[in-house]
Amino acid sequence: MAQRGTPDPEFLKTRIRHVPDFPKPGILFYDITTLLRDPAGFTSAIDQLAQPFAGAGIDLVVGIESRGFILGGPVADRLGAGFCPIRKPGKLPAKSIRESFALEYGTDAIEIHEDAISAGQRVLILDDVLATGGTARAAVSLVRQLGGQLHALAFLIELDFLKGRDKLPGERVVSVLHY
Repeated sequence: MAQRGTPDPEFLKTRIRHVPDFPKPGILFYDITTLLRDPAGFTSAIDQLAQPFAGAGIDLVVGIESRGFILGGPVADRLGAGFCPIRKPGKLPAKSIRESFALEYGTDAIEIHEDAISAGQRVLILDDVLATGGTARAAVSLVRQLGGQLHALAFLIELDFLKGRDKLPGERVVSVLHY
């Protein structure tokens, strides 16, 4: 795979907008829409997400709603893999399985079609941000319930101070940017 974008993570950081107090006071939100609209930034982000998995025999990229869709489709294309969405409850049209996970205040859930993954397929889970790790852990559970062989999890951004990686013991986690 040819590296078409600028491979410097600092280049990507200059294209991400920081929005203080969103979605609530005290939170600094890393807005990737400014990166996505920049052709060189978008290309570089996709290249840097895909590069660690080139030649790894990934069969399927599983993108987590919603920015995982934006990044996961092009990464799947670069890897010659298929793409499958993991969605919030009630968004998938066919029979699906659900995994719930804890939030700071309450619970949430994600779903995947029950026929989305064939037993033994090599799967890469992809999302924009690894924060507390709950969503990623739930995605791992869904992939394994369907018989997928999880190769790794990939994130554009990892918020190291939230220690989401700790909820993924034994998993290969690759993050392009660290804050």
